[in-house]
Amino acid sequence: MAEIDFLIRNARLSGRNLPVDIAFAGDRIASVANGITCDAPSFDAGGKLATPGLAETHIHLDKAGIIGRCALCEGTLAEAVRETAKAKAAFTEADVYARAATVVEQAISHGTTLMRTFVEIDPRAGFRSFEAIKAIRRDYADAIEIIICAFAQEGLTNDPGTEEMLAEALANGAGQVGGCPYTDADPAVHVTKIFDLAERFGVNVDFHVDFDLKPEGSNLGAIIAETKRRGYQGRVSIGHVTKLSALEPDAFAEALAALAEAGIALTVLPATDLYLNGREFTHLVPRGMTPGHRLIAAGGIATLSTNNVLNPFTPFGDASLMRMANLYANIAQLGTPDDLATVYDMMSGQAERLLGREPAAIVEGGPATVVLFDAENPAEAVARVAPALCGWRNGKRTFERPPARILCSPGR
Repeated sequence: MAEIDFLIRNARLSGRNLPVDIAFAGDRIASVANGITCDAPSFDAGGKLATPGLAETHIHLDKAGIIGRCALCEGTLAEAVRETAKAKAAFTEADVYARAATVVEQAISHGTTLMRTFVEIDPRAGFRSFEAIKAIRRDYADAIEIIICAFAQEGLTNDPGTEEMLAEALANGAGQVGGCPYTDADPAVHVTKIFDLAERFGVNVDFHVDFDLKPEGSNLGAIIAETKRRGYQGRVSIGHVTKLSALEPDAFAEALAALAEAGIALTVLPATDLYLNGREFTHLVPRGMTPGHRLIAAGGIATLSTNNVLNPFTPFGDASLMRMANLYANIAQLGTPDDLATVYDMMSGQAERLLGREPAAIVEGGPATVVLFDAENPAEAVARVAPALCGWRNGKRTFERPPARILCSPGR
């Protein structure tokens, strides 16, 4: 065993009955065992849950924190797109950096160690947001890995210049490409062009798609067909897809089977999907949130994520994935330990798979990346919205959250 530099004592791993010690040697885990003896500095985890951290698959850092700059009257998707488009024309690189840094620091403090962010690139945004998020990625690399997805929020066929700008971004630091067919005058061509860019640069692709509660008019068929035609199974993800929540059971099951067979992963965005959908109903308002855990049961990949923070798409939020998981479990009516463990997986192992990774584990030889949550197991963490207590990434301490002190309890 390599010489130990640091030791986390008395940590609880999912699936193990007894706490263990986790030894670091540089940026790797040297050992995971009971009763490790050494003279290295140590930290007592107090029997709390040790994890490799959470993974955020779908967030928009570039347009976070702009709610005060936008008119919010209708609470609709069309208004959110329109108001954000107005605001982003005035974005500066420094402005985007400052707002994004706030959200990234929140995410780190809530236990997120991996994040994919979409960055809008078009003639209005230019490359200002892109340059700012590249700087964020560099400056916070010790605490979190950030994947940038160059994103066409407002269309391609109806927005000359955007396609060429996306290509430039992909040649200069973006790791994925994303499209939004429902904002394009020709959704099918939009899908084709985004896939063309993905193939040209050899990157994975994402689509924000089917973002309403009308069963008809889905763009999933075009995405599934292109995925198969290009052999892109396992490299495509889709976000929102709230139309699925409006399908009859048989049609829903067929859609899940088609997604699983095509290797297309789904991200559910509970806060945004709830906030923007169903406003046309006066009573018994539908939840408008697709039960992604059912895609997992069908053999596919499904995740849950934050999407937006404090903007017209979602005028609240703090980048806490654990809070989002608890919200999802409430809406989806999931409460058994097994169900809650699945929800936890939607922001950990499933999320890593969507991002093209094998799920991380705290094992000998693995990265010395550990986040402690105030719970004994993943299901309890989701049920209690357990706070992240502290974390390390590649052997470096990245954050700490001191526990609250109650000053008026009996005996004080």
